[in-house]
Amino acid sequence: MSNSKVNWAAIDATPKFHALHRKKTVFLWGLMILSTVYYFLLPIGAAYYQDLYKVKLWGVVNFGILFALSEFAVAWIIAFVYARKANAEFDAMAQEIINEAQGV
Repeated sequence: MSNSKVNWAAIDATPKFHALHRKKTVFLWGLMILSTVYYFLLPIGAAYYQDLYKVKLWGVVNFGILFALSEFAVAWIIAFVYARKANAEFDAMAQEIINEAQGV
């Protein structure tokens, strides 16, 4: 489908498009809040809970180092969760909107 033939105003006016946008927005805000809170736990914890962050777990590896490294794991988990939700739900909703716009 050529972009010149797409009636974007009509697509934007459909309830299905608004439902898709609302679902994605709520889901993404939730992920963003979760990731932001987790991110700021590191500097807050390092500042106010120094004894906890200094606890040695294996040799020179302490809780603070593991928590800092866990930031990478959490970022990958959030990306994985979003990809699964997008593939399972958002993409299907978008395809339905596309099909209706094309008259399929």
